Amino acid sequence: MGTRFPRRTMLAAGAAGLATVGLTSVNSTAAATPPTVSKEYFGQADGKAVYRYTLSSARGMRVRILSYGGIIQTLEVPDKRGRQANVVLGFPTLADYVAKNSPAAGGGVYFGALIGRYANRIAKGQFTVDGQTYHVPINNNGNSLHGGVSGFNSKVWDVAELPDGLRLSLTSPDGDQGYPGALHAIVTYTVDNQNRLRIDYEATTDKPTVVNLTNHTYWNLAGEASGDIYGQTLQIDADRYTPTDSTQIPTGELAPVRGTAFDFRRATAIGARIAESDPQLLTGQGYDHNWVLNHSGSPAVACRAADPASGRTLTVSTTEPGLQFYSGNFLDGTLVGTSGKTYRQSYGFALETQHFPDSPNHPDFPSTVLRPGQTYRSTTVFALGSS
Repeated sequence: MGTRFPRRTMLAAGAAGLATVGLTSVNSTAAATPPTVSKEYFGQADGKAVYRYTLSSARGMRVRILSYGGIIQTLEVPDKRGRQANVVLGFPTLADYVAKNSPAAGGGVYFGALIGRYANRIAKGQFTVDGQTYHVPINNNGNSLHGGVSGFNSKVWDVAELPDGLRLSLTSPDGDQGYPGALHAIVTYTVDNQNRLRIDYEATTDKPTVVNLTNHTYWNLAGEASGDIYGQTLQIDADRYTPTDSTQIPTGELAPVRGTAFDFRRATAIGARIAESDPQLLTGQGYDHNWVLNHSGSPAVACRAADPASGRTLTVSTTEPGLQFYSGNFLDGTLVGTSGKTYRQSYGFALETQHFPDSPNHPDFPSTVLRPGQTYRSTTVFALGSS
């Protein structure tokens, strides 16, 4: 078992806007060498050219991002011995993503993708804004998941290169997947020489709507396709979580984690309690729940993950009020990843920073309503390190 989150460390990280825990110092040579960005053709989708961009730091982090879905295809970092490995799950080809990553094609694993307009679930595909009821596609257990059958994960985004990253933009027209308002979204990926990948989200609308954006990367700090993640540890700064009904819609309760399988306030192996007979674990066949983060406002440390064998660490900071931890329960050995190996159950875990699931139907949850003249903003930072 690890230690509790030190409050002063969290506040310091929040004030800086970046997680600093678990990072080694940056030598002067690396600090003086700026990150690099390169581009290559990757194929076509929806009649549009798709490009793969590589963002590289001076300390050995290399991130490949597709203009299709804003997908993080690979992310390579060194371990405590300096050995490089890709630590995220993905597919080797664009055709794989088109055929298997989206529910429109009968898939829906969302490897590495940007999720919108609404990340997570909306009960029965229905919500009301200002007295007007809207219906969005039902694609998961009688509910709407991750924006519907053709969400942001399956769109070709416009991309502008930055000195240290990419700015992706997309306009979702009024009525797209049933959502009101023309929504203009901008997502900026940047890297730095402390091996941090930062994602900044912005969105504006011309009609009142709901929005909840995130990234759906699956992590395995031991290396992609290296085995299950049960021995890797996770620590979440949350005293409460949102239990769900049998269709994985929140009941509305903010339940304490104390004394349950959902207590990750101290670093705990992911597999330590995953086989308990808790009804919540049985419904999701493992963890697939939203944690109510203790912080709010400025980016602060939300969680930390670590692989004891390699020493790799992942610290996630965010401005969001919630974190969906998904333990890869529905990976079943039918998908072949970037290394040519199959992904079996719990070969990766997702940490989706977000507003709470089904917030439009829970007035007591933090609101996801966006109105004309307002700008939705959110920041998440993934800091990779080793110890």
